[in-house]
Amino acid sequence: MLNRRTLLGALSAVAMLAATSGAVHAQDKYDIALISKGFQHQFWQAVKAGADKAAAEFNANVTFEGPDTETQVDRQMDMLAAALSRQPDAIGFAALDSQAATPLLQQAQSSDIPIIAFDSGVDSDIPLTTVTTDNVAAAALAADKMAELIGGEGKVAVVAHDQTSRTGIDRVDGFVNRIKEAYPNIEVVTVQYGGGDQLQSTEITKSILLANPDLKGIFGANEGSAIGVANGKTELGSEIVVIGFDSGAAQKGMITSGVMAGAITQNPVGIGYETVKAAIGALNGEELPKIIDSGFAWFDATNMDAPEIAAVLYD
Repeated sequence: MLNRRTLLGALSAVAMLAATSGAVHAQDKYDIALISKGFQHQFWQAVKAGADKAAAEFNANVTFEGPDTETQVDRQMDMLAAALSRQPDAIGFAALDSQAATPLLQQAQSSDIPIIAFDSGVDSDIPLTTVTTDNVAAAALAADKMAELIGGEGKVAVVAHDQTSRTGIDRVDGFVNRIKEAYPNIEVVTVQYGGGDQLQSTEITKSILLANPDLKGIFGANEGSAIGVANGKTELGSEIVVIGFDSGAAQKGMITSGVMAGAITQNPVGIGYETVKAAIGALNGEELPKIIDSGFAWFDATNMDAPEIAAVLYD
């Protein structure tokens, strides 16, 4: 028969085991760190909303951070290094520079931390998949719309966010190459980069317009670029056709007012959701496709309120 001391000891051990088991269970959530290209644009807030939705659905802990501006490659590398140091279960990464992160990604791979690229991929086969828009095709659609709106001839320009990220490269190439291939009477006179910053893109736009008084249109290749182009047009009283990329309240308002002709929208909520879903899949041993296409669509004042378009626009 157990004496009182033995019985109390056994009960205590059971209680400790239960408490330990409870603690393990309480922490039995995948820890997923998402490092984005920025945090200030509404686009990234929409990506975060999608990630948060997936986190709740799949019972995961998801952190989301990015540098203050989309020019701070070093700051993004610091964030990625800090995320690695805490050894999360998986990392989602939207690269500002498609090559700069390679040593850190190799470190993640050696630590068996799955990497999911999102929005903007890297020049590496380390990520198990990339959740992204087909940016070349999306920018080609912007070129088609520009050609249609300027009557198939004239001079146009591009204001893009950067020439180091995959999105920056692909959107410029998609637009410029489509113009060259399909519209021989349209000339892309310049491609300039404003770091995705509205104010910088505004000043660049004004310089382009002053240097090219016969310009017919400008393509702004992301949210900040497009808003800057539209603001530059307004400040100089220009009548050029402005085509943007992404959505957000500012661009939607500019399209409604006629300052901007239209834009290409991605599905940022879907990008965030699919990134977390892919990370969970990788951790559960699922084989992932190399690309998860999140889709895109053209929107303007005529279709902005259509259910299928409104569902992928963000405020």
